[in-house]
Amino acid sequence: MTTLIQPRVHDLGDGFLVRRAVPSIQARSVGPFVFVDHMGPVVFEGGRGLDVRPHPHIGLATVTFLWAGAIDHRDTLGSEQVIRPGDVNWMTAGRGIAHSERTPAAERAAGGQAHGMQTWVALPKAHEETGPEFHHHPAASLPQQRRDGAWLRVIAGRGYGEESPVKVFADTLNVALDLDPDAELALDDGHAERALYILEGEAQLDGADIPARHLVVLDPGTRPRLRARTPLKAMLLGGEPLDGHRHMWWNFVSSSKERIEQAKQDWLEGRFGKIAGDDEFIPLPQR
Repeated sequence: MTTLIQPRVHDLGDGFLVRRAVPSIQARSVGPFVFVDHMGPVVFEGGRGLDVRPHPHIGLATVTFLWAGAIDHRDTLGSEQVIRPGDVNWMTAGRGIAHSERTPAAERAAGGQAHGMQTWVALPKAHEETGPEFHHHPAASLPQQRRDGAWLRVIAGRGYGEESPVKVFADTLNVALDLDPDAELALDDGHAERALYILEGEAQLDGADIPARHLVVLDPGTRPRLRARTPLKAMLLGGEPLDGHRHMWWNFVSSSKERIEQAKQDWLEGRFGKIAGDDEFIPLPQR
């Protein structure tokens, strides 16, 4: 049986909603993915935009992929990169990094939109303390297929016989799917754990209706057929199961509770470093 998950909704202000499907009671993880957020869609008036102040991470990699809009990423390594639709921003936190995510100045002035997915991949235990890195992959560098009204883009890992140039630490499935009305696509069955998130549109899986803005955890070894009744945006994700339990607190992921306590103290005492040109920060939550 497949499992259907309705995300929890968070309002970040200005009508910008984020839907969190993982972790949930039904699924703490899917493959290496321990956090699955659907951002937007939202239209910002001129002068407004996304403002995620500097905040820290350990033990994970963040994966950002947009269907619409632009986000300016800055981090404590000195990286500054605007991500646009179809690009991939992959940030390996490892032993520690801090970053901010904001609407670029030109888009903020003119007004714009934002729609995409941000996911977190837990690093294998052997790589939890690896050095932090940031890599940007332009849309044109990703493997793509167009077939019978379906457009597939392999964001990270492998899928549909293609492999993304994005460096991963475990076997990973992460594919953006765009289907025209009435298009059908069999879902890749080459991974132990898989889930399908419907961002937008009316979908069916093996003839059963799937509501938009829901996550479907798929049974292992099956190859269900996805059908679009209207224009459809979806993401297929998963991969090999985690190599053990992960603790999650705020923006920290680790196999060790003690390591998370250390990260809390490091953020309180300013040991994650500074982001050039961005002196704000999100305080450590009091919980």
